[in-house]
Amino acid sequence: MLLPVQRRHGNSPIMKATPPELAALAIMLAALAGYVDAIAWLSMAGFFASFMSGNTTRLGVSLASGELPRATIALALILSFIAGVIGSSVVAHRFAARHEPSVMLLVTGLLVGAAIAGSMAPPGLVLVLLAAAMGAENGVFQREGEVSIGLTYVTGTFVRLGQRIAAALIGGGRWDWLPHLALVIGFAAGAVMGAHQQLTHGFAALWWAAAAAAGLTLLAAILTRRR
Repeated sequence: MLLPVQRRHGNSPIMKATPPELAALAIMLAALAGYVDAIAWLSMAGFFASFMSGNTTRLGVSLASGELPRATIALALILSFIAGVIGSSVVAHRFAARHEPSVMLLVTGLLVGAAIAGSMAPPGLVLVLLAAAMGAENGVFQREGEVSIGLTYVTGTFVRLGQRIAAALIGGGRWDWLPHLALVIGFAAGAVMGAHQQLTHGFAALWWAAAAAAGLTLLAAILTRRR
């Protein structure tokens, strides 16, 4: 499967295809994001680890209704997500030749920290660590300092899915929409697994996320070495 990536050169968008093995890695990372987001949402009554649009809405609603504790949580999650993005960008710049496994190592560390905190810390701290991990995950696929494949914001993927379907209907690439659909399905499948594990095991389900991230770190390292 080839995952189209939009880059810009001047004012003209250039579509580049991601190799199939990296496309598969992207889908698995989207599933990891869905898994983590489902755990966060169920554990914190409607707050998210990766969906910052939802947290921004919660922030606005909470401020309007005078629910300052909820507004504080939403703001903390947004800032933590941004911190994760910053951290992954710094790591990707420092280890440019092997930035995929390097960023994934950061993601894994944050998820391990969240899993440990899940047994001894308030839920809010766990969710802050999860938001940082999801922000960092978006730095796995970067080109020229910009995110080339969004892994945690499914709304953007739905927009690109609709655009590619429209393009196919008017004579564009017939199957260019499939990679975007695969990302959405991956995220949704991860959310199903995360919800099931959280309802069964609570925050202990985060250990599965940490283990999956470690495995994906190893896979990213192997793919980087081959490249």
